[in-house]
Amino acid sequence: MNTFYIRKVKYNIMAWEIILTADKGSFTDYGGSSVLGYVACMPSRLVPKFFMDRFFTPDVPVDSEGKAIVAPYALRKVESTLVHAGFDSVAVIPPHRLEKAINQKTKVLGLTVHDPFGLNPVSFKLSMIFGGGPTWTAKYFEEFGEKISKLKSKYNFKVIVGGPGSWELTKENTDWADVIFIGEAEADLPRVVKSIIDGQEVPKVVYGKNPKVSEIPSIINAARLGEVQITRGCPRGCQFCPITPETFRTIPLDVVKKEVEVNMRAGIKRIEFITDDVLLYGSQKLRVNHEAITKLFTETMNMGVDGIWFPHISAPAVRSSPQTVKAMSEIARYNEDRAAAPVVGLESGSEKILSKYMRAKPFPWTPREWKDVILDATAIMNDSYIYPCYTMTIGYPEETNEDVDQSIDLVQSIIDHKLKAWIFPLPVIPMGVSYIRNNPFPVLEKMPTRYWDLLYISWKYDLQITREMIPILTGGIKNKFAQRAVQYMIDKIFDSIEWVFKQLKETQGKYAYTFASINLNNTTGVIKAIYWLFRLAFKPL
Repeated sequence: MNTFYIRKVKYNIMAWEIILTADKGSFTDYGGSSVLGYVACMPSRLVPKFFMDRFFTPDVPVDSEGKAIVAPYALRKVESTLVHAGFDSVAVIPPHRLEKAINQKTKVLGLTVHDPFGLNPVSFKLSMIFGGGPTWTAKYFEEFGEKISKLKSKYNFKVIVGGPGSWELTKENTDWADVIFIGEAEADLPRVVKSIIDGQEVPKVVYGKNPKVSEIPSIINAARLGEVQITRGCPRGCQFCPITPETFRTIPLDVVKKEVEVNMRAGIKRIEFITDDVLLYGSQKLRVNHEAITKLFTETMNMGVDGIWFPHISAPAVRSSPQTVKAMSEIARYNEDRAAAPVVGLESGSEKILSKYMRAKPFPWTPREWKDVILDATAIMNDSYIYPCYTMTIGYPEETNEDVDQSIDLVQSIIDHKLKAWIFPLPVIPMGVSYIRNNPFPVLEKMPTRYWDLLYISWKYDLQITREMIPILTGGIKNKFAQRAVQYMIDKIFDSIEWVFKQLKETQGKYAYTFASINLNNTTGVIKAIYWLFRLAFKPL
């Protein structure tokens, strides 16, 4: 082991056989607010690299050995899996420290990827409506790939790529990736790693089996944003989703609390439950288990955490158990300045589309009752300081303007009832392990023409709601400059953004090509952007 000094801080150069990492767009805490992670889904030419690196995807801190103090939950889970399988030389290293961590002893480099080619629904949509080009998620992955290629040619290690975006690598050839691991890691990844270290051949694509709950070890080091998994999978079985019904499991409370303790020892008191639906914790056959959920929230809060948040909840579960939603909110102490904004699947207003692609989505109700389910659930959530970010899937092969009109009607009903929610109509993506993986990718010219009306109505309301919700959106941002910058963007620029979506509506998407020549990462692009913003500032009313 050697040592060196940077700014009077002592670092040790260690040697590990297995190094786990991710590209810069994934290996970050987004400045303390996960909502800023969506900026990385924008075309890279529209967001200056300085702002991305400094405010939206800052480097995470490292310890004296160069290991990450906090890391994405997926890497922490893989780290724990390998350690529990008997591997004693494993380190989680952020990308900016990778060159100093890899050496002749390195045998395996493991990556988790979320959206390596910008193909997930949010990235795909933002690229499509803002003139195309690689998103920052894709740009960061491309840059990271170049770095890995150079290191690999020097040290001759093997690369395993896994994570929720690993299916994208089956669409394009990535020479430096030796194994693409699709699925969950616990059951099969240790075997794959051992085979590589032993010099055995491993298939290019490996599908991991789903482990039993007892086979899922708890994390041993802190996860960013206090992430702790409480469920895996979803039993609803929507065809556009890569998560199949048989994958659903509830993580035992003692394991959840053990992971909370790990995060708290690192000084993290904000807890983010990882789940596809918080109301399915401890459930049987999609029935809300009020006792299990209230016990989960109560015992977690009693550990001394500052608060509990969650990424996903489902409208049917909310409607079926409003008392549970109210109890969750009270236990977690939500209020006007301390609210939750989970992602919720709105999907479609069309009974035809719901019946074909997501029949169990409204359960215990039917697709015909979906509108009432959404309106009732939104009101219940709002009463408990929960403001849903509704996502929609638009662009199925047989979807017509009549189907989109029904979606517009549903969105307009939310607006007419003055409910607080964000609504994001996204193009449906044939993700690699979903039931619709053989569907064609959506293209701007082939979207139903009424999609652009839906997009405008939704975004106009989104901007109105966002103005009202500034304190909630910026409350978790640690960097005060970034907080003020976000507030300024929200408060001063939204009129122009609304005008942009109006132009997209009136031109049925063709206005998107206007943005194609704007690049804020070079001088010419900045001049064009200034001209474009000047036009927006003096646009006719």
